[in-house]
Amino acid sequence: MKNLALFTLFILMTSCNSTKTALEKSNSKTEDTSVEKTQILQNSYAFLVTTKATDKDYGYSPDKPAMVGGVNSNEGPTNERRFLNALAGPNGEELEYYRAGSCCPMKSKNGFKGVALLDKYRVYYKGSKDTLDLYINMYDSRQLYIPSGLTARKF
Repeated sequence: MKNLALFTLFILMTSCNSTKTALEKSNSKTEDTSVEKTQILQNSYAFLVTTKATDKDYGYSPDKPAMVGGVNSNEGPTNERRFLNALAGPNGEELEYYRAGSCCPMKSKNGFKGVALLDKYRVYYKGSKDTLDLYINMYDSRQLYIPSGLTARKF
């Protein structure tokens, strides 16, 4: 019993330390979150996203997530889906997606105690050879871009 308690304590201490280390790393790479961007709705379930990302890692890397905002107005998860609904496959294919979970702590004035977690979505479309991972931040809002290899959905 004593060994189990010590093992549990060790796991808790090391997991908190690794989260702190990841947060410290993300702080040096995270852009200023003091300037919020209001997203424009194309319709009730999709944002208007028209500009292609110039950075091939945009959305695909936890260091460069799509920042949809909305957590302060209780629309964070809805905004994540609005972003995904605005995208299509390379030839206009309709995307399908599911939330794979939360990950990747980063500094955010809108997060709990100054820390936000990203949501990771698995994205695919008919005929795709692989499933894509997109990282989305619902705590902070910035200009949204179309990730490399995807297009804007036509409505």
